[in-house]
Amino acid sequence: MAAKSFDMIVIGAGPGGYVAAIRGAQLGLNVAVVEREHMGGICLNWGCIPTKALLRSSEVFHLMHRAKEFGLKADGIGYDLDAVVKRSRAVAKQLNGGVGHLLKKNKVTAIMGEATLAAKGKVSVKTDKGTEELSAPHIVLATGARARELPGLEADGDLVWTYKHALQPPRMPKRLLVIGSGAIGIEFASFYNTLGTDTTVVEVMDRILPVEDAEISGMAKKAFTKQGMTILEKAGVKQLDRAKGKVTAHIEQGGKVTKQEFDTVISAVGIVGNTEGLGLEALGVTVDRTHIVTDEFCRTGVEGLYAIGDIAGAPWLAHKASHEGVMVAELIAGGKPHPVKPGSIAGCTYCHPQIASVGLTEAKAKEAGYKIRVGRFPFIGNGKAIALGEPEGMIKTVFDAKTGELLGAHMIGAEVTELIQGYVVGRQLETTEEDLMNTVFPHPTLSEMMHESVLDAYGRVIHI
Repeated sequence: MAAKSFDMIVIGAGPGGYVAAIRGAQLGLNVAVVEREHMGGICLNWGCIPTKALLRSSEVFHLMHRAKEFGLKADGIGYDLDAVVKRSRAVAKQLNGGVGHLLKKNKVTAIMGEATLAAKGKVSVKTDKGTEELSAPHIVLATGARARELPGLEADGDLVWTYKHALQPPRMPKRLLVIGSGAIGIEFASFYNTLGTDTTVVEVMDRILPVEDAEISGMAKKAFTKQGMTILEKAGVKQLDRAKGKVTAHIEQGGKVTKQEFDTVISAVGIVGNTEGLGLEALGVTVDRTHIVTDEFCRTGVEGLYAIGDIAGAPWLAHKASHEGVMVAELIAGGKPHPVKPGSIAGCTYCHPQIASVGLTEAKAKEAGYKIRVGRFPFIGNGKAIALGEPEGMIKTVFDAKTGELLGAHMIGAEVTELIQGYVVGRQLETTEEDLMNTVFPHPTLSEMMHESVLDAYGRVIHI
């Protein structure tokens, strides 16, 4: 059977792959996308989207308990875990269907199956009907990543969970241990803790949320501790003893090992790239610690072969994958796109309180040799935050003292995942402190704090 030929084949239909395929089709390319499991990938089906649906339920639950503060009455507050999960799955399903529709609308050939790079420019796909041979001068790898499993701490779906089990819990944990305090670990800790689970978080680094600015991490720890979480930093789980209905964790901290009993453990200790079974070795693709090495345009060094998203390394974020997908499609179609700059990509964590950041932390800016000016503005000084009943949080900005360039912005508090984009746009437009100071922010909004934080960096703050 002759191979079906295309201009571009995308392997993986997550936020990188399906977006690359759609953009390629928009530019007049004949595109095929191969997906082995779910349209929309992990992000849409088992990651970003369903977790936000769960966290929204826990946020509403939290607010119901605060009804009295707002002059409202709510009695007999409770939750139905199955219904919470059902809503989350329905949200994911709706979007999964939406991706299929978008591919169809853009005349992308979608093939469900397992892809292998048979040779340069050739893809072999194992489908439930047999094997299909495809060929294209341009192939984009967007196969994503999966949860890292540490020896002895492997998930079993009963006592020890990965994010997938945590999204469809077989029961409500009473005593939960979360290993790892990156975005995934902290979001699940926040969800279960809000619903009443006794939650402990263990982080091997010297602080939780280690990629965030140290000051923001400190404020987050304070908020989580106040909510009843136990946070153990510079600590590691050495061993898990599993018995019926319980796990004994051997936790090492400061050279001392203590044993603690839990009924559930969530492992969130990073990710590994899905590089196996693709035939990368035979083609001479460089793989470093499970991630494909690429240049700034996502080219692998093998002619006509690109890698985008999680498989191409940090930051492991859906929006980075999508943007790379668009860039690669434009490159293939003969355009001259700009490379994606990691420093311009915002990170968002949807715990309670929310956390968001872009660019350099204060420490990293100093490390890079900048002389800096730092501004801060607390939520307690903002009218809208007080009216919302959300007076806890802060916005922090870091500037180059010499040029006024906005080097980084870091936030913790209500809705900061939406606010961060203002600074992202500012950085993209190469803004200076002067531009930001001269911008009129609407009142009353949370966004005014962004203005005040800039003013504070230059000794001109009004409301504190």
